Parts: sequence; structure tokens; C-alpha cells
Amino acid sequence: MLRLITALIILVSGAAAQASFWSVNDYPHYPDWMYEKRLSELDKNSMVKLDYNAKVQAFIDVYTVKRREHLANIIGRSEFYFPLFEEYLAKYELPLELKYLAIVESALEPTAKSKSGAMGLWQFLYHTSRMFDLEVDNYVDERCDPVKSTEAACRYLKYLYRNLNDWQLALAAYNGGIGVVQKAIERSGGKTNFWELQPYLPKEVQSYVPAFIAVNYVMNNYQRHDVSANPPMVKFDEVDTVYIHKSLTFDQIQTAAQVPMEVVEWLNPAYTKKYIPVDGEAVCIFLPKSGVLNFVRAEKSLIGAMAPGSITAPVGDKSGRQHTVHIVRKGEFFHKIAIDNHCRISDIIYWNNLPNRNLYIDQELIVWKPVERSAYFFVTEEARQIKPVLYINRLCNVNAASRQPLFPNPKGS
Repeated sequence: MLRLITALIILVSGAAAQASFWSVNDYPHYPDWMYEKRLSELDKNSMVKLDYNAKVQAFIDVYTVKRREHLANIIGRSEFYFPLFEEYLAKYELPLELKYLAIVESALEPTAKSKSGAMGLWQFLYHTSRMFDLEVDNYVDERCDPVKSTEAACRYLKYLYRNLNDWQLALAAYNGGIGVVQKAIERSGGKTNFWELQPYLPKEVQSYVPAFIAVNYVMNNYQRHDVSANPPMVKFDEVDTVYIHKSLTFDQIQTAAQVPMEVVEWLNPAYTKKYIPVDGEAVCIFLPKSGVLNFVRAEKSLIGAMAPGSITAPVGDKSGRQHTVHIVRKGEFFHKIAIDNHCRISDIIYWNNLPNRNLYIDQELIVWKPVERSAYFFVTEEARQIKPVLYINRLCNVNAASRQPLFPNPKGS
């Protein structure tokens, strides 16, 4: 008994020493066979094949280790968006697990914008949106409308599957285009298995299906990785619709409904200038149920708003900008410096009190650059790094690079 107690003390002491050595950012991790087993259980009820391999594991690690806070936000937003997605997926007789596709596309950010200019929850490019009658103009971008873009995505996915007859290939085509997948099939000599087709696809498309499978895993197992949801601004069942019959600004709506501005913006992301144009037919908007009655009572007293025009900032304006110093390099001139820093030549002259437009090499210029908005999280852009040492139950660690299992494999392999 004494030996047993001594051994336990040594074990606990060792664990405590390790706990003090390893950072608080050590997270639960499991051997490969356990991830594979959990995915195989999900696969039994999935119309989209959920394979497990190292590429899938890489994206699981992105969510459960590197981007845990993003995952917590995604889980919270899913409580709002998934009921909507499921309604339309069922309407079009599509696999319900396709709701996870929007996480790969946009991390459930309704105004997400990619480097290529794709917008919204489902990341439609401008020319693709026109195929599904999504309106894009100076004031409205229906690619960011949760309802209209979801229906468009369902129609597109159904079309892709009808042409390719395989859900993994349909997902790859959603990302890269049906022509890209068809050309890859031709170059490969007729292969139609996604994993065999991978080398013939562009790099981003190669990552797309593994990321989708990883999202299926994390959204069904996040609790096993000690991740919990960050609640959304409002829940799905706390929102209602109301029709407006005159053009209004978000300021007017927020004041009349007595709800926070950020909630109005989040629920109505398609209106890019915080202005809702109404030309004849009434327009449906979303508000928290708590503010609907307030708005209805106040609507008649609201004066129809004029469309916002472009606003020219005064010379030298620093609003929304941060102080930087630009060193003039050989061959640079005022227009290039102003373009690169999103300002005007007159601003640079004002900020530096310059007597003329003469520049010289190594000259230091004060420049107030726009504060960059936090970049949207696109999982397929995440480069895989060597996996960190991870903690399991705070008792023992595993170097994931060696992939040594901490749990015996019941299959004996």
C-alpha cells in the first residue's frame, strides 16, 4: 500500500510539474484511431462520405488547437443559422450535413469577403450570384442575405450533384467550379474518386473536402476538446420579420425598435450602406421579437430617408486611421504613396506640413493609414504547422509529431 501511495504521489507530482511547465494553451488530443472511429460513426448517417486521413486531421487541429476561439464563435453562430439552413436543405431534399459547408466557406460570417471578392455565408462570386438572381447594387448585396443566399446555395449544390453524381466531387466543384473538376477528371484519365483526383486539382480545391470533413467532426465533438459556444447576439427563435413600406436608414430602425445598432446590422447584412431602399413593394427585414412591436408603433411617424450619397472627408482627416511613418524609397512618387496608403496627396501634404511636392530618398513621411478590419477566418487558407505538444486530461502529454497513442487501439492495430 505504501508503495502504491508513493507511486501515486510521484505521478501526481510529475503531472503537476508538467502542468507548470506546459502553457495553459495545451488542449485535449487523441490518437488517430479515435478520430477515425468518431468519424466512422458520423459517416454511417451521412450521405457525404466522411473519410479520415492526415489531411482531414490537419484541419481538425486547426479548429481544436489553433483556432479554438473562432470555433467557439462558430458554434454560437450555428445556433442561429443552422435552423435556417436545415429548412432549405430539407426543402431541396439535400443532405442536412451540407449545413457545415457554410462554416468552411465563411465561418458563418454573413459579410465575409474573400480575396477573390466572394461574399456572404455561402461565398458567391458576382458572376455566380447572377445565375441565381441575387441582386447586387450600390445599396444591396443579396449574397449576404442569409435567406436568399442559402436558397441559392441549395439550388447550386443540387445542380452540381446532378452533374457529378458524387457529393465529394460536388463540394470540390462548389469551391473551384464544375469545369475545374471535369478537367481534373479528364487529365487523370477518368478518375472519379476525390482522393485520387486531388493531385489534378488546384491547391485550394484540394483542401476543401478535407476541411468539410473536419468541420463535421469538430461540430459534433467540440465538447471533447473543451470548447464551448460563445452565444450569438440573438437566437433564431428570438427573431421575427417585419415589412417596411418606405426607405429607411438603420439609424431610424434602431431608434424606432429600441434595439442595439449592432443587432440590426447583424440581422440585415445585405444592406451595405445601412440604408434600405423601398421602391413600391414592401421590404422584409429582421428584428428581435422584443423590438418588433416598438417598430410597428413608430413606423408611421418615420420620414422616408433619401439614399446616402458619397461623403468626402476633409483634408487631413484621421478618423478610422492609425499613425505610421513611411520611408520614401528610390523611384517612389506621391501618387503611388497615396494609393498604397489609401489616402490623398493633399492628406500627406497636410499631415507633414510640406511646402511643396518635392520628395527625396529616405524622407520620413507621417501617414495615417486606415485601421485594418480583422481578417475573416478562411480555414482553407490555414497552412499546416508542426503540431504542438498537447495535453490530455492535464496528466500526461503527447508529442503529436510522433503520433504515439495514449489509448490502446481496440482493433489491435
